[in-house]
Amino acid sequence: MTEKKRCNFSNGAGPVSEKAVLYHDTRWCKPEHREQELYAMLVLEGMQAGVSWNLILNKEANFRRAFDGFDPVTVANYGEEKVEALMQDRGIIRNRNKIYAAITNARAFLKVQEEYGSFDAFIWSFTGGHVVDHRLRDLRDMPAKDELSEKVSAELKKRGFKFVGPTIIYSYLQGIGVINDHWVGCDFR
Repeated sequence: MTEKKRCNFSNGAGPVSEKAVLYHDTRWCKPEHREQELYAMLVLEGMQAGVSWNLILNKEANFRRAFDGFDPVTVANYGEEKVEALMQDRGIIRNRNKIYAAITNARAFLKVQEEYGSFDAFIWSFTGGHVVDHRLRDLRDMPAKDELSEKVSAELKKRGFKFVGPTIIYSYLQGIGVINDHWVGCDFR
């Protein structure tokens, strides 16, 4: 049996971890509609700013534990005591601004749910519910941001979300499958 072809996403930054391969094969660019996972990816992408995605994937289970399974209702109610506990948790990224952003974003996420009925309805409304497939022939053609991520970023910022610049949001949209940037020859498209 021949090995399946997959995107070359190593970018020369060292070996690709098994978790990164599993993420690529099973989650990346796959449409996600579960509310808790949409919030989870928002937190993880925000935490990733300035560090490698491999590090985030290696700590993902710790993040899920520390942030109560990424339940936005629970996180929205965190106070200073919980923030201090998170700052002591060696299993996560201990950046106070990113922790506060996760809390702020949970509150904003809940407001969007109230307005639209679900965050899913809101986030997928930017594409009319359709996946944007860039049909990349070479992963070097993958942009860091685009018009869509700039539009979504601006709307999220207007609603009070933090750590949602166009580059983070481009990666977020890939992570939840709004954007499909698998190389056209990838068997996991």
